[in-house]
Amino acid sequence: MLGCMTEALTIAFVPGVSPAKWARVWRERFPEIELRLRPIGADEVDDALAGEADMVFAREPVSDLHNAIPLWTETAVVAMPKDSPLADATEVDLATTDVHVVDAGPVPADLAGTLDLVEANVGVAVLPQSLFRAASRKELVARALVGSPGTRILLAWRSEDASETTEEFIGVVRGRTANSSRGGQDQTGGPDRADDDGSRSSRGGSDGSSGRGSGGGSGGGKATAANSRTTAKRGATKGTSGKSGGGKAGRGKVQRGMKGKPKRGSKGNR
Repeated sequence: MLGCMTEALTIAFVPGVSPAKWARVWRERFPEIELRLRPIGADEVDDALAGEADMVFAREPVSDLHNAIPLWTETAVVAMPKDSPLADATEVDLATTDVHVVDAGPVPADLAGTLDLVEANVGVAVLPQSLFRAASRKELVARALVGSPGTRILLAWRSEDASETTEEFIGVVRGRTANSSRGGQDQTGGPDRADDDGSRSSRGGSDGSSGRGSGGGSGGGKATAANSRTTAKRGATKGTSGKSGGGKAGRGKVQRGMKGKPKRGSKGNR
């Protein structure tokens, strides 16, 4: 277990996003660290992060002042009454359909009011599929919207709230295993911006394997491998075991170079 884990972690989430599966994993893996879940409105992300929330599951866009990693993209659907002629289709192209659109999305500002109008057969509305399901309107159905990029869900936090605890939660959301979590080995080296997600890890691995090996460049690495194989063959002919210490030393340096520095500070201890 990491040495500076905070006593509590507060995670907020916008409507239509359920953190339940990650909460279960967290409570099994870190039972000594309280996980507090806070539902918030779609427009309350900034206020939540400025207040008690350490991290927020939110929809794009979020403020550029926050750190964020992309998680998944929601499907955009068209909500309509069950008896609508469009309900027979599996998907709807509003550009070629003569129908009144109450709200073109991607997320209605007043979800309940918009769906009330749709239920009254005033028209149709566009919204994320998860929001439609959460609304649970039995008189309405939803069909996929043709040509829509959907809406992206992010995990956002402020730099000043980053800690070893928030890094562990990121690992849980990303599917990191319990063993790697206990060892503190995050292949990304810590939280990244959404547009940097995964890129730092790949660059770091490349630098480690080519610059910290036994030769310096790629040519040196190939020569070392060839010399090792030759030495091994000669040793086998003479009845001795071949050794290739240069290759082992290079791998050892790369592994040491991948360890990140722990971060401190969280709202859980304030």
